[in-house]
Amino acid sequence: MVGVDFTKKQLDTLYPYLERNRKGYDSLRTYNLDYTVFPAIKFDPLPLHFSPKPQDSFPIWEIPTDVELPDNKSELAFYTIPQLASLIKNGKITSMELTKFFIDRIKKYDGVLQSTITITEKMALDQAEKMDAELQSGSYRGILHGIPYGVKDLISVKGYKTTWGAEPYKEQEFDMTATVVKKLQEAGGVLIAKLVSGSLARGDVWFGGKTKNPWDVKQGASGSSAGSGSATSAGLVPFALGTETLGSITSPSTRNGITGLRPTYGRVSRYGVMSLSWSMDKIGPYGTEC
Repeated sequence: MVGVDFTKKQLDTLYPYLERNRKGYDSLRTYNLDYTVFPAIKFDPLPLHFSPKPQDSFPIWEIPTDVELPDNKSELAFYTIPQLASLIKNGKITSMELTKFFIDRIKKYDGVLQSTITITEKMALDQAEKMDAELQSGSYRGILHGIPYGVKDLISVKGYKTTWGAEPYKEQEFDMTATVVKKLQEAGGVLIAKLVSGSLARGDVWFGGKTKNPWDVKQGASGSSAGSGSATSAGLVPFALGTETLGSITSPSTRNGITGLRPTYGRVSRYGVMSLSWSMDKIGPYGTEC
């Protein structure tokens, strides 16, 4: 590329991507598409003549009542959302305590994993304090009340950088908060971190390095939702949001040994989220259990 200098290490990283892309473009050119064919603008995955059953109401999540704090507090890192919700709802731990616990884990382990771009600490502590006050007053928002989480750094959050994992945009900020974050905040979730996206939603390499697989740090976490996959697997967040255009939720799920959900295209709002392919992008969650 004219006017851009790369080191040998950077070239070695770029070369396999360029080779795969070239093969892809070459294969497209072998397909004879008549000029009268219009691109698809509607995607309907339902079988012909299939009528889906309408959803009666919002799901009611079951929260267990018999969950106790572990003797070894570090085990909390791998508790399920229902287990953590039980501890909070029944006053066995506060949202503030749980939020600080996970932020401390990020600070302790992320130097190796490189899964986090920004810790949203002030926002997190303010939200946790609010959730605890509401619970004290008898108001409970539901299963995500006071639960920490992270989002891929393609997702805008007002007051914090949204870098897209790319060097030219590492100081970028948007004066907006994505709809998915607003909905999680309304449900009581506590955002603690903006997690690595591979540069411009490609792979697990970003401007700060290469995000690692917690099971084998010699491996990358796969991408492009590398940070969400790695951080969830390592218990740095109880759950996280990633995005997928072609395989960026399913691939990190496989590599890091967690569960990811790739929703139907268009099912989840992408307002406030970087577009890679407007006709394919999707947003979905990661967790450690189905």
